[in-house]
Amino acid sequence: MPVDTLPGSGQTICVTGAGGFIASWMVKLLLERGYAVRGTLRNPDDPKNAHLRELEGASERLTLHKGDLMDYESLREAIMGCDGVFHTASPVTDDPEQMVEPAVIGTKNVIVAAAEAKVRRVVFTSSIGAVTMDPNRGPDVVVDESCWSDLEFCKSTKNWYCYGKAVAEQAAWEEAKERGVDIVVVNPVLVLGPLLQSTINASIIHILKYLTGSAKTYANSVQAYVHVKDVALAHILIFENPSASGRYLCAESVLHRGDVVEILSKFFPEYPFPTKCSDEVNPRAKPYKFSNQKLRDLGLEFTPVKQCLYETVKSLQEKGHLPVPPPPEDSVRIQA
Repeated sequence: MPVDTLPGSGQTICVTGAGGFIASWMVKLLLERGYAVRGTLRNPDDPKNAHLRELEGASERLTLHKGDLMDYESLREAIMGCDGVFHTASPVTDDPEQMVEPAVIGTKNVIVAAAEAKVRRVVFTSSIGAVTMDPNRGPDVVVDESCWSDLEFCKSTKNWYCYGKAVAEQAAWEEAKERGVDIVVVNPVLVLGPLLQSTINASIIHILKYLTGSAKTYANSVQAYVHVKDVALAHILIFENPSASGRYLCAESVLHRGDVVEILSKFFPEYPFPTKCSDEVNPRAKPYKFSNQKLRDLGLEFTPVKQCLYETVKSLQEKGHLPVPPPPEDSVRIQA
């Protein structure tokens, strides 16, 4: 299809932290839809960012810019002339000093630069961490866009990642309101799926530990999951839909760790999965209820979690992060 007939033709989107797991998929899908993309990276020449230049359409419509969240001028330069910004760059750490201040200052810098560049919309990648951390939420409450994490609870439990995500999102809303910037927020849960980048990110380690034998047990806890492509596409649909507003919870299903291990062991019986829960005293944790209706209303069709888990492992094998052991005799290979 000629580029000038695609939905993004003639428009430019700046993606911050373009080499990351989710951001790389944003760049890929934006290029496929005909957008020109400007990616900010701390070091555009780092070999770990080489995968971006190999994406289809990259040679014609992708430029990589040296940008640091703490350096306003570098962000301003990358954002000037763009129609939209996908702000996804964020520190991932449990160190409060490294997490909170850069996340808040970086977010404010991006929004001020977006205001100066008069971009049409900023789509901000927040997190489920800004939504669910609330000890007072009853078991029957459906988690949706109206829920916010309790900052005091995050602090008292030293969950600096969730604290940082919540205060960064609050800062984004406040700064955008002050500067007259149209901002819409995506709150993804734990993101899985095929890697485009060569390095392993934090959410993938969550699965990898069950395949390598390093986890001897699984926790008595639940986690919500979503496919990386769905998260990237959610940002694009939100940018393209003028009526999109507020927050969008991006989740496909909530599984107990035991369910995750069971699904994976059926697909890949050759790996040493844990068979025991680390907590066999307390009752099994129950999945919480959530609504992803807002994104479905925009036309997003979520990838089933089983397919998501299968593709994650296949990708780890293809990238050489996971040995491919011979299948056991008499095992039946289950297809995704």
